[in-house]
Amino acid sequence: MILSGLEIKNRLGNDIVIEPFDNNRLNPNSYNLRLHNKLLRYTNPILDMKTPHNTEEIIIDEKGFLLQPNELYLGRTVEYTETHTCVPMLEGRSSVGRLGLFIHVTAGFGDVGFCGFWTLEIFCIKPIRVYPNVEICQVYYHDIKGDYEKYESKKYQHNQDVQPSMLYKDFL
Repeated sequence: MILSGLEIKNRLGNDIVIEPFDNNRLNPNSYNLRLHNKLLRYTNPILDMKTPHNTEEIIIDEKGFLLQPNELYLGRTVEYTETHTCVPMLEGRSSVGRLGLFIHVTAGFGDVGFCGFWTLEIFCIKPIRVYPNVEICQVYYHDIKGDYEKYESKKYQHNQDVQPSMLYKDFL
């Protein structure tokens, strides 16, 4: 069952953490998260799943940054989240999607116990200018049924920054 916005607010500080929290970004059944001012872009011409990848850092200033089609950008949310007894899910805002901007290519599913910033997989259909702190996506929560083990990834848990893929660690 998806939690209502009021239930998300009621659980803040207990099994849900959103920092910083702004009541104006609370929706009927989700919470809007903002885009941080830092992006990463892979510089390797070919991405190999078995190897780490070089990236370049892009800082988005107040004038914005023009994203190019067919290029993958990695960003992160301004907000830090923790979810102790719910399953967090991430979706793009419809207003953003209607501009042809995808904020997660495949990884919108979180795990119960996740603590950190959300890394966003950003891809656009047409050139689009993005700005820091724009409300770019929304997180919503499902209750979990049955016994479970909390997420304890050594790759992505308790992250502090944009994180490129660490799939190569699965091959070690």
